[in-house]
Amino acid sequence: MSDAPLPHATGYHAPVMVREVMDALRPERGGTYLDGTLGGGGHAEALLERGPEATLYGVDRDPDALAEAGARLARFGDRFRPVRSNFADALSTAGIADGTLNGVLLDLGISSHQIDEDARGFTFRAGAPLDMRMAQASAGEPTAAELLNTMDEDDLSRLFRRFGEEPRSRRLARAVAEMREQAPLATSDDLLEAIRRGLGARADAGDRARIFQALRIAVNGEIDALERALPAFREALEPGGVLAVLSYHSLEDRVVKNAFRDWSLRCICPPAMPLCTCRGHALGRTLTRKPVDAGPDEVRGNVRARSAHLRAWSKA
Repeated sequence: MSDAPLPHATGYHAPVMVREVMDALRPERGGTYLDGTLGGGGHAEALLERGPEATLYGVDRDPDALAEAGARLARFGDRFRPVRSNFADALSTAGIADGTLNGVLLDLGISSHQIDEDARGFTFRAGAPLDMRMAQASAGEPTAAELLNTMDEDDLSRLFRRFGEEPRSRRLARAVAEMREQAPLATSDDLLEAIRRGLGARADAGDRARIFQALRIAVNGEIDALERALPAFREALEPGGVLAVLSYHSLEDRVVKNAFRDWSLRCICPPAMPLCTCRGHALGRTLTRKPVDAGPDEVRGNVRARSAHLRAWSKA
């Protein structure tokens, strides 16, 4: 077992697969990059150190993350440009034109700080509020509690099935509906009780994690944002530019894998088509034939790295 410290980790967040991400993005080439999910700034710090001629837009919707990363990266001066935005809207918010970026990184999911801070509501530790918004100050975004207490039973069932891949979604939705008739669900304890009633006493930590994850994805519109953002980032890359994505669950990874596969095909016409009527050429090439996973030393030092998958694609 290695006792070496994790690179660029702080008490706020431990970035995953820093070396592998930098090898994919190659910031030593210089140019302009975008970190669409800045977090604590670990990947951004590594990129600016490895690429002394590189400039980086650091994007996050969470003001806490922007403040933490801003202080950490202040030494890079105007090479670091903070942007407060959802990553799906980052290009328009920052005024970035198509064909101008050398690389883009998306480190999906949530940061160590967000998980560890009970008030953010991402944890199933006792008494945590059911919030789960990436940016708690955002007006108009419902909390997890509001979704649980206002969605009809069929919609809740679809949420748990789509985002949590839960085969017993109807039973769980029924348990939530019965509980809220007595009192609104407000804390992690309430949701854990609904899971116990809906999935049975033998529901384990994996079941609980999937249901909390499903709510977080729904609250923040994560899958819809990813599906919208990927083609926009593709267009923002210059020829030879790289899009690297770290995903942490099968739903995210499937979206990324399918996008990279389709962009790397010369023809995307249905097999029965006698003549090609699509674009007729590949948009680029996938750099990772299969996802890159964290090594055993990193997983021992940061258990959250065990579910991470890195995929990378280069524009033609």
